[in-house]
Amino acid sequence: MFRYIGFAWSPSSEEQAALAERLTAALNAGQWTRAFSSSGLRVYAMGCKPGDHDIYSLPAGRGVVLGRLFRRGNAHGRGSRHIELTELEAERIVRSDGQALIDQFWGRWIAFLPSWTGESRVLRDPTGTLPGYTLQIDGVCVAFSWLEDVSQLLDLPAPAVNWDAVAASLVMGRLGAYETGLQGVAQILPGELTPMSVTDAGPLPLWRAVEIARRPVDLDHARAAQMLRDATTECVRGWMSCYDNIVLRLSGGVDSAILLGCLYSEAPTANIVCLNLYSPGSDSDERGYARLAAAGAGCRLIERHRDADFRMDLVASPALTPLPGNHIGRLGSDRIDAEVVNDHGASVMFTGAGGDQLFSESRGTWPAADYLQLRGIDRGFAAAVADAARLGRVSYWQSLKLAFRDRFARRDPLSGVGRYLTLVPEEVVDNIVQKAARFIHPGLLEATDLPIGKLMQLRSLSCPFEYYNPYAPATSPELVHPLMSQPLLELSLQLPTYVLTRGGYGRALARAAFADRIPAEIASRRSKGGTEQHAASVLNQSLPLVRNLLLDGELVRRGLLDRQRVESTLAGRPSTNGAYVTEVHSCFAVEAWLTRVIRGATVATS
Repeated sequence: MFRYIGFAWSPSSEEQAALAERLTAALNAGQWTRAFSSSGLRVYAMGCKPGDHDIYSLPAGRGVVLGRLFRRGNAHGRGSRHIELTELEAERIVRSDGQALIDQFWGRWIAFLPSWTGESRVLRDPTGTLPGYTLQIDGVCVAFSWLEDVSQLLDLPAPAVNWDAVAASLVMGRLGAYETGLQGVAQILPGELTPMSVTDAGPLPLWRAVEIARRPVDLDHARAAQMLRDATTECVRGWMSCYDNIVLRLSGGVDSAILLGCLYSEAPTANIVCLNLYSPGSDSDERGYARLAAAGAGCRLIERHRDADFRMDLVASPALTPLPGNHIGRLGSDRIDAEVVNDHGASVMFTGAGGDQLFSESRGTWPAADYLQLRGIDRGFAAAVADAARLGRVSYWQSLKLAFRDRFARRDPLSGVGRYLTLVPEEVVDNIVQKAARFIHPGLLEATDLPIGKLMQLRSLSCPFEYYNPYAPATSPELVHPLMSQPLLELSLQLPTYVLTRGGYGRALARAAFADRIPAEIASRRSKGGTEQHAASVLNQSLPLVRNLLLDGELVRRGLLDRQRVESTLAGRPSTNGAYVTEVHSCFAVEAWLTRVIRGATVATS
């Protein structure tokens, strides 16, 4: 499990220097590697592996990059596992204050860059794959990926709860701004150069998704498909070059099938096996599609039943993290993932996560409004309206009406927030919507000039996926989401939604781009798999635990959940009443996190 800690202090302060030495001694006594040291800044890492998580030292003691770098422009993804920065590349990174890292490389990294004046800064890569947080301790700024490390090294109590942020996580899901669920712990936003000291200047954005989305690339269908194919192949093949053995989570959907097609587009450079998880339910068993994809690539497929006896006490004691986790996608799969990865001699699992957002899996009519805003009424507008009608499953005339309405409507990056919640009181939702600017990515507040469909795509991409598994950090394999890579992210932001969905169905451009690499049955399928029935079954089997935790918990006590609604929902089988199963799981995850933060104790399982 790769982690890092960097800390900056003022050498002229005896108190700060003493704390820095205390941290240094604790890190030197553990299994940490010192990656960088200068007057006022030290950086340590754990879990480094050449070609996977590397240490890239910059010249003349000017900083360090941790993680994995790929050079841009490798269309076939033939990355070298052991990339080394040339002196010229390193010098450009230093002189540009990190801008050259973003412009000339991509990957999964965090960079510590002292300035010419001695001020320490930290830069998180634009995808935000590696977590990044800061915490001020008696004047010493600590930047870290895993809060448990800092807490244990300094024997710190858990920070106080940021209750507004907790309410926001209930209403909005994962938060994408600086504030976290803990007071004093701030998030380093992707693409921002963040000072490791108290300064009026604040973070400096070196990469802004909204600016990229403001530069649309409106290409003909064939050219756009080729560009999407090239960028996806570059990213997937690049990540494959880092590993000898890979387990691919092959759901049977379009995204994971595209991933497999890219891995096998030429002779694979790694040994690959596919894993398909299934469970009872109309949309939870996709083995037929997974078999087609695996057979087409000539790849071994392992089929495993999700743990039907999974109990939620296994996700009731999360690690101490700055934000509540989300266990809904891990129910009954963590143990299986670990077993298959270990049996294959691998340390990593690839997934197709991110395809929904990048390739535009949408059921709305926004693409027609986007076309109207970007191109106006020209010869292609009628076709765009027809595509949007097919996509949104409305009539042509309704699609036309909505195109004009949405083109000229006021853009709201918070549209629909809290709309489907049933357990959170309306006044809590309204209060958070009023304070939402504190909890959404600041770029979204500036993006109201974007076409509405592109704005919503940007919103869906504003929060990076969880990197660590807070429920089983020691045993879980590393997850790699190759689609969520900077070159593909940038291209997807630039391609208009009506190009991504041309023809009137989700992922249309991606399906066309990879038509020769994925089975026709998958390329043409319109259904999408899910785990709703499995999530409901797990919840029903753990109702006593869920009732005890929620009804006697902090969320109810502080009025963030409506006790009567919770009690009514959990009185029977949640899958058959008004509350959505996923909402109950989300509330449970937040309450379990609160129990860890406030009491530092394990949740009772009775």
